[in-house]
Amino acid sequence: MTTLRELANHLGLSPATVSRALNGYPEVGEKTRIRVVEAAEALNYRPNTSARRLATGKSGMVGIIFRAARNLLVDPHFVEYLAGLSMGLADRELDLILRHAAPGAQLAAYQRLIASGSIDGLVVSAPEVDDPRIAMLTERNFPFVVHGHVGEDVAYGFYDIDNHGAFSRATELLIALGHRRIAFLNGSAGLAFAVQREAAFRTTLAARGIHVPARFVSHSEMSEDAGYNQAAKWLSGLHGLPPTAFLCSSTLMAIGVMRAAGEAGLEIGKDVSIIAHDDVLPHLRSEHFSTPLTVTRVPIREAGLALAEMIHKRIDGAAPKSLQKTANVDLIVRNSTGAAPQDGGRSW
Repeated sequence: MTTLRELANHLGLSPATVSRALNGYPEVGEKTRIRVVEAAEALNYRPNTSARRLATGKSGMVGIIFRAARNLLVDPHFVEYLAGLSMGLADRELDLILRHAAPGAQLAAYQRLIASGSIDGLVVSAPEVDDPRIAMLTERNFPFVVHGHVGEDVAYGFYDIDNHGAFSRATELLIALGHRRIAFLNGSAGLAFAVQREAAFRTTLAARGIHVPARFVSHSEMSEDAGYNQAAKWLSGLHGLPPTAFLCSSTLMAIGVMRAAGEAGLEIGKDVSIIAHDDVLPHLRSEHFSTPLTVTRVPIREAGLALAEMIHKRIDGAAPKSLQKTANVDLIVRNSTGAAPQDGGRSW
């Protein structure tokens, strides 16, 4: 029987492209998809999970369960991450099973998927502080890796970025530019990355003797609307002196902040400064914004690719602690940051 890799070699394509074509991923062009399907039929390629399980004792399937509170499949961060994960798994002839569950039903969904026997491993996304999913998977000794981590000495495999270093450097830049009223738009409260980023922000400010009132730190989904609504409220002046600088956990949030600043008659980089974290989304290039955005930057697709390699190794028996990586984050200074305006050195 023809394997995925043999089919890919025959076509002169990568296994990832062949897998995506056969599974109907929209990023594969129609001509390529037809070519792949015709070659698969001609060479009698059939992905046979049952045969693979009989031969190896494994299904060749990896699971991921995402929260169904909103449709993550239209979230560009999640889609780009999923693209890297699916490509990395396809390169290793592994398939991805996607499931969704309401926030309160996550643990039960993980338990059901494991009990079904349909997967060899799991990729856990959006870990929380004291995450019950991680505790359960560790207790069961079921192969898993995590996109993110909590704490200094963890026993599981993970890929993360240096959230603390990135947001500390971003905060230091704003302080060096003379800003003292810095507002922070963060991700959802309780998520590991959000906790790390807020800790970096507050610690860096405190080291310089700068206080930030709790009302100028927000937690929400990382969307343009969330950024706009929060920034518009802060800039209205109804909650005290407005911020002269904004630190955002995503470029989508920053777009909303830029819109609110524009409506308030403020010039980005002169009257107000903005820094955001950039996951390098293909259709949202921060360098091409009307005011090029200063960012902390690392491609989220790299997370998916790295986790695919890690879960493959974990399924094959690699020790969890050998599968841990924290990626460095670049700070790229562009036109959205500048010296604080005349009263910008005045604290709240």
